[in-house]
Amino acid sequence: MSHKRVAILISGGGSNMVSLVDSMVGDHPARACLILSNDAEAGGLKRAAERGIPTAAVDHRPFKGDRAAFEAELLRPLEQAQPDIVCLAGFMRVLTGGFVSRFQGRMLNIHPSLLPKYKGLNTHARAIEAGDATHGCSVHEVTAALDDGPILGQAQLKIEAGDTADTLAARVLVWEHKLYPAVLRRFANGDKTPVLLP
Repeated sequence: MSHKRVAILISGGGSNMVSLVDSMVGDHPARACLILSNDAEAGGLKRAAERGIPTAAVDHRPFKGDRAAFEAELLRPLEQAQPDIVCLAGFMRVLTGGFVSRFQGRMLNIHPSLLPKYKGLNTHARAIEAGDATHGCSVHEVTAALDDGPILGQAQLKIEAGDTADTLAARVLVWEHKLYPAVLRRFANGDKTPVLLP
């Protein structure tokens, strides 16, 4: 059986990347082929290298807001790796429609809210401020619009009375590490039926 090749884009410690990589074993239909970051110091690159996965970094800062030039550089290691699937896992740069369209239908992202609620940043604080009873995380196909695109999975949890943005973020992260691998396995098998947890 030939495995699907998965490239994972990160910006930081890569905890979701690690949960994805560590799930891609045994009868899993996919394997990681590249971990790519916009920060050469990202802790996740070391964690990937320890697992024997090729890594690359393209610092966005020298491009000073020229997203097209940055993405052209980002594409080089990606095209060399020839991924079947691209997973964004805490990748903190907004990608242009031109970049996304190259991987249309095979690029996934995880977002810490129950989309379509709370696109963008500070999702946990916004859910608490709104008085929501539930919160969670979503995995979706990436389209040109930010945090949009078909939803492939969600995990939901109750917001507790004493929750702060930090306590809620920590509890959501536990579910992110369960949801993203479950969605990737299903997606790599060609199944886009949404995964709903718990």
